[in-house]
Amino acid sequence: MMRGSPTVQKSNPVAIVCDHEKYVRLSVQKTRWILKSIGVWPKALESSSLMKRYVRVLINVICIGLVTFLFVPCVFYVVLEVEDTYNTLKFTGPLSFCIMVFMKYILLIARGNDIRVCIEHIRNDWMNTQHHGDRAIMIRNAEFGSRLVMICSFMSYGGAVFYHIAMPIGMGKITDMDNLSYHLLGYPVARVIADTRYSPINEIFLLIQCISGLTTQAVTAGACSLTAVLAMHAYGRLEILVQWIMHLVDGREDLCNNVDKRLAIIVQEHVRILRFISLTEKILHEIFLVEIVGCTMNMCFLGYYIIMEWEIGESASYITYSVLLISFTFNIFIFCYIGELVAMQSRRVSEVAYMIEWHRLPKREALAIILMIATSNSPIKFTAGNIIDLSLSSFGDASIHKLVAIFIHYDNFLICSNITYIIIHYINR
Repeated sequence: MMRGSPTVQKSNPVAIVCDHEKYVRLSVQKTRWILKSIGVWPKALESSSLMKRYVRVLINVICIGLVTFLFVPCVFYVVLEVEDTYNTLKFTGPLSFCIMVFMKYILLIARGNDIRVCIEHIRNDWMNTQHHGDRAIMIRNAEFGSRLVMICSFMSYGGAVFYHIAMPIGMGKITDMDNLSYHLLGYPVARVIADTRYSPINEIFLLIQCISGLTTQAVTAGACSLTAVLAMHAYGRLEILVQWIMHLVDGREDLCNNVDKRLAIIVQEHVRILRFISLTEKILHEIFLVEIVGCTMNMCFLGYYIIMEWEIGESASYITYSVLLISFTFNIFIFCYIGELVAMQSRRVSEVAYMIEWHRLPKREALAIILMIATSNSPIKFTAGNIIDLSLSSFGDASIHKLVAIFIHYDNFLICSNITYIIIHYINR
């Protein structure tokens, strides 16, 4: 499932000198770029110069302003000018997405100190990992996390490009009753604010909305990439812990010769990992809730839009809404998939602790293994607001069933519905 080519020297079982900063950058660099671009990278991890603090505040103001630029004029448009039900629902989805972005952005800013603690935790783990096998595990998981970040960014920005650029241009200019030709905007603007039918106002608003759309997707990509980095680091440390437990009885070249000391190190590391997962859950559970609820609601809207645009025959809108549906489905999937990975590895700690030759240990040490097994049998899970467990079964219940409901609405989608049914059956096995 996670393959890579670890770039560590295997000739020596214990690495003496290692550039840990290089591996820290491997873990967090892409996420750092995204979060710095929207001004939510923890300030304690940056230079504390006065100029950089002003720039950070300015970026925060610009990002909030761009989201507001999308939201407020569209609200006025819906309230003052929209009269039919379909168009009201058509713009309710984009407006709800703006609310999601605003909430996630504020939560990322508010959790800055906790994010800093997690990043420093990652740096310390790289500094303290010397055994080539342990380092290879961490590198493999860091590379996998980095690939997840790139995939999340591609899916997020892809949706913005289609909605803010491809759809307005693909539909071409329309001509209204006043004989004015203009591009439709993804977020229409009420005429009491500006009449976007006239040039160059139409082009100016189209450009600013494109920039605003990329900003909103940067927030989405930032939340998803932060989740990938923290979760995959926890997954890697749990995998290393499993290796330590497997060498508890006979030891390893880099571990203590005394069984009691090896057991103490394993228990301390297990507690440390659980604290890291708990802190990650504290940082992200509110963002998870916003993402799961918001994406689920928008998937319902998008399913309705796809059905209506299919009847109207507007191919540009139909394709755009289909791409957005895939993007929102992927957002839910990636959070559930990451939650499943961490929970699965946490359970594996219990299984491996039971499967080792614990009967060869002295009675006192064997009793300590029982405590470790009991602790691992109740793994810390990622949740959406402490309400929904993030797992593949949750994804199947919350997301794919909605796709089936959309697909079976038309005979044209019969093949897609059959494929989706097979996926549901496989996930819920």
